[in-house]
Amino acid sequence: MKRALLVVNPSSGGEKAKDFENKMREKLDTHFDEVLVKHTQKQFDATNFVKKACEDKFDSVFLMGGDGTVNEGINGIAEQDYRPNFGFIPLGTVNDLARALNISLDPDEAIDNLDFNTLTSLDIGKVNDKYFMNIVGVGTIPEAINDTGVEEKTKFGVFAYIFKGLQKVLDNKPYTFDIVIDDTQKEITTSLLLVCSTRSIGGLEHILKDAKVNDGYLHLVYTKDETAMDLIKAIPDVIGGINESTDNIGYIDFKKASIKVQGDEKLTINYDGEEGGPLPIEVKVLPSHINVYHGVAK
Repeated sequence: MKRALLVVNPSSGGEKAKDFENKMREKLDTHFDEVLVKHTQKQFDATNFVKKACEDKFDSVFLMGGDGTVNEGINGIAEQDYRPNFGFIPLGTVNDLARALNISLDPDEAIDNLDFNTLTSLDIGKVNDKYFMNIVGVGTIPEAINDTGVEEKTKFGVFAYIFKGLQKVLDNKPYTFDIVIDDTQKEITTSLLLVCSTRSIGGLEHILKDAKVNDGYLHLVYTKDETAMDLIKAIPDVIGGINESTDNIGYIDFKKASIKVQGDEKLTINYDGEEGGPLPIEVKVLPSHINVYHGVAK
């Protein structure tokens, strides 16, 4: 008997998740013998629901929510010996993993296009004792994202991030990081350092032109800047897509790294759009760690 878990975050998508829940349930009923629906009410509910589904050996788990909800689901499945197939309907502000997997950002269309025979493997990143599916950021702009409240994200969407980020750019402050990347020591001075696992960053779908969801690598991207003007100079390189270092951008593919900031600076990471812990961090890739339902190639 094939069983599926559907986890719904009622507050996602401007609190429109309930509008799509029935349609998703009907879709799942066409393929699975049993569908269990759970609603999140507090942080880590999605993680705990997915963990239980792994223990009970469900065939698949699905989430309806934003990047934070999907990240919680990833953290529920990543540590388990038995890992069900993983799927989601994007209802969030940025939805980077959906973009990388060619899943429609329109929930109705994403449900219509869901094909239970279409799976691919997905790399997962691990940062300290947490897991991420898209990005770890540290520096000026990630600090701004950490300062963006839920009400701002709900009201203004991605523009809330842009507005906060622009405020921070004008007060640009570079930091010096000590990084050991695949056993090679580096010292990097930058105001923005990102560890990415997919091609999409902040809703821009092709920043990392050659990155694949299952290429077995994480991708270190950082700006070579000391002033706000240096950071602005990097924008054309970012928009054009990155697959190697330039005068304005540093780029390294890697499998594991440790990152710490010099001096007594206190920096907090952001992972998958959520505030994480402070530096230092250990980060590594778990290649092709789960199987995920994906959309139609563009």
